Amino acid sequence: MLVWFLPVFLVFLMIGLPVFFGLLAAPGILLFLNGQERDLTLLYRNLYNGMDSFPLMAIPFFMLAGEIMNRGGITHRLVEFSQALMGHLRGGLAHVNVLSSMLFAGLSGSAVADTSALGSMLIPAMEKQGYTRRFAAAITAASSVIGPIIPPSGIMIIYAYVMGESVAALFLAGLVPGAMVGIGLMLLIKLMADRYDFPVASRKFTWGERGQASLKAFFPLMTPIIILGGILIGVFTPTEAAAVAVAYALFISLFVLRTMRIGELGDVMGRAGLTSAVVLLLVGAAMSFKTVVSLSHTPQMLAEFILTLTANPLLLLFLVNLLLFVVGMFLDAGPAIIILGPILGPVFVGMGVDSIHFAIIMCVNLTVGLATPPMGLVLFVASAVSGEKVMSISRTILPFLAVEIIVIFLITYFPAISMTIPRLTGFAN
Repeated sequence: MLVWFLPVFLVFLMIGLPVFFGLLAAPGILLFLNGQERDLTLLYRNLYNGMDSFPLMAIPFFMLAGEIMNRGGITHRLVEFSQALMGHLRGGLAHVNVLSSMLFAGLSGSAVADTSALGSMLIPAMEKQGYTRRFAAAITAASSVIGPIIPPSGIMIIYAYVMGESVAALFLAGLVPGAMVGIGLMLLIKLMADRYDFPVASRKFTWGERGQASLKAFFPLMTPIIILGGILIGVFTPTEAAAVAVAYALFISLFVLRTMRIGELGDVMGRAGLTSAVVLLLVGAAMSFKTVVSLSHTPQMLAEFILTLTANPLLLLFLVNLLLFVVGMFLDAGPAIIILGPILGPVFVGMGVDSIHFAIIMCVNLTVGLATPPMGLVLFVASAVSGEKVMSISRTILPFLAVEIIVIFLITYFPAISMTIPRLTGFAN
């Protein structure tokens, strides 16, 4: 009877019940009906145990660092730096949008923060230069999914926690896929710019002006180097790296750039606290949900069912990508990873797929789902920022999603794309 927990959960989602309550109510009801009161107690006790984790403390710290940098005007400096490099190209502001997302990804690791922060600046600027508002919103949403792929990444921390993987290995494995998504979007923009005669954003900057823009962006750009470098050489753990990122963001915002006042810290910490609370509650509920997954023997049954379809791992990877793509349309990446990771991960690792490789396939696919119609979260954020309807943005974003889907399949069938850097650095076999 417990195997019905997933259909019941999906019904709760369709009727509009928040994910947090659905994750607890669906297995709770079935355990009660099954007479498993002891397991029901375990389910709700795991709500707290799922959040009571030192590695998960990295998530609120990284969110706080992102809020501090956004409030401190660091986002604006990254946009200026991107414009100095690429503003002179045809379709320059669209290129700037993508490059800014790649740089911002190294600061916040959040697609929603990227869409909100960059969209509020670049969507009006692009519209003023002659782009349609829906195009500006679409490229902002499409490029924002780079945020959780390039480290630091909140969803990779969640995956590592749930599946017992190395955070450093996942961070390293996300570098090339994140860069590929950005480069792929820029190539598409170039093709569209030539065909539709997109405007040039600005004159070509001199090398001296580019140097000045680089100096302004130097301190923000050092953030991902400090985070990743410190983790790789063993100076601090990912959680400690997140705390260092907060201290560094505070230092440069308050004392170096002087773009933020101490009086603003209360509001910044409040916003970061609310966002972190939502994420951690979802993690706790999903870990409780995972308990029922284990009790119901769903992974074993799913493995047997999958193997009846085909024993070809390449075909199975194609099918699981389709599944993840559909799931990403309706479920946020974090809960989806916690629910499906323990179910799908062991199946594919048992078939010989490297655990880090499968983790990247799953993380990238579900991250792209954030921008996928009809329920992609960043589509709603882009709609709120731009004032454009979600359906209008959804139609315009389709060519960019096609590029991102191509990248997903390249990552899937060419493991070296994501695995080379972790192997060279000794973080993967």
